[in-house]
Amino acid sequence: MDNHRRQRVRGSFLEALLGLVLAASWGAAPLWAEGLKAGVARVDITPPTGVRMWGYFDRLTPAQGVLDPLFARVLVLELGDKRLAYVDLDLGRPFGPTSLAHLRDRVRRSAGISDVLVQATHTHAGPVVMDEYPGGEPAWEATDLDRIARAIEEARQHAVPARLGVGYGAAYIGYNRRRVNPDGTVTMFWRNSERLPTAPVDPTVAVLRVDTTDGKPLAILVNYACHPVTFGPDNLRFSADFPGVMTETVEEAFKGTTPSPLCFFLQGAPGDINVYDATIPVKEGAVEKRDCAGRELGKEAARVARSIHTAEAPQASLDFREDLLTFHLRWDAGRLRRAFLTSSPEIFQTFAPRLQETMRLPVATVLINQRIALMTMPGEPFVDFQINWRDRCPVRDAFFLGYANGYYGYFPTVAAAAQGGYGTASATTWVEVGAGERMVDHALDRLYEMLGRLSDTPEDLK
Repeated sequence: MDNHRRQRVRGSFLEALLGLVLAASWGAAPLWAEGLKAGVARVDITPPTGVRMWGYFDRLTPAQGVLDPLFARVLVLELGDKRLAYVDLDLGRPFGPTSLAHLRDRVRRSAGISDVLVQATHTHAGPVVMDEYPGGEPAWEATDLDRIARAIEEARQHAVPARLGVGYGAAYIGYNRRRVNPDGTVTMFWRNSERLPTAPVDPTVAVLRVDTTDGKPLAILVNYACHPVTFGPDNLRFSADFPGVMTETVEEAFKGTTPSPLCFFLQGAPGDINVYDATIPVKEGAVEKRDCAGRELGKEAARVARSIHTAEAPQASLDFREDLLTFHLRWDAGRLRRAFLTSSPEIFQTFAPRLQETMRLPVATVLINQRIALMTMPGEPFVDFQINWRDRCPVRDAFFLGYANGYYGYFPTVAAAAQGGYGTASATTWVEVGAGERMVDHALDRLYEMLGRLSDTPEDLK
């Protein structure tokens, strides 16, 4: 055998040996590496009639009926001893801090849930939710919290090995309701049935699909930014508004698959974004307008979901961190209280915040499989924050969730606060200017830490 041939055979042998080693190591991975698991559940949380409705200062008449049910949808993600429960509520805002603490404590003890993320779709046709109730927690809320806890426990019990995938589309069902005039003043633009162009908006439909290991869809999470305000203050029936129609549309598109997937609406940053046909009187076709917007968004979400190819992560990971950031009250507390009381003592009791000079606001950051990131804000962020988060995020798939784990009113950008208008200089904006920017920056810091790209040790001391 000549020298050239001997080198070629030896090279082939080494390549084959390396291939066997790699194949053995890769093939053995599923035997010892922990994989991500997922479970889902849904429960009806519609309150009884007679409960006050949330969303409009001038609607003081209690609910007189139910147009469509309100649901709590639950997704539990599990990896080893880490268990994250995401709860999607057809409510105007999340429950108050005491209620959330009780929920977290219960499911930690009953289901080993280490972290809980509760978000509201922000429907303006749901019940009043308060941080503290003058007469104590209402019966409907206590009942719903028990149902939600049992739904989390059920989702945990039925968790199965899962794989994930993300896709994107675009839908145009909303507009920016703040019109900045040539002189720099702002005019509020409460309805846009003519669909006139406005800016900024974010038409992105981001879809996270959770499958079983055989590729069957288990959950479809749709992230989009738009105020669910099709119904105005004249509506006295509970409704999930267009997000409810959207979830039904997606689930109908996957009808016949086993298991039937559960669709979630992950509200984004719609602090300045209204649905085009906003506050339509019921007698003028509000139900039809709601259905139109919900179906349009749902069809696009279903199209995107069908195109997603899910895959198991070679090394699954699940990182969650919720931090409390300290902020100051923007306005003088006494003056703000007097303004609310002058408007209406009943409105003050129902909608006013706990007027504290300093507040600790929760900001959660989630990283799944080192490639899917989520951040949250506890109130109504302007859409610029969502766009900024996606632009700056160090991973490709970035989701933004407003109305999560608390409610502290509007979060305008600094520029919008300087311009004025509702949600920027009104009594519904009570946290100091710049809070939103700080929260996005903080979530980015946390994400870089989770990715291992920020260290607590100087490079020259390592």
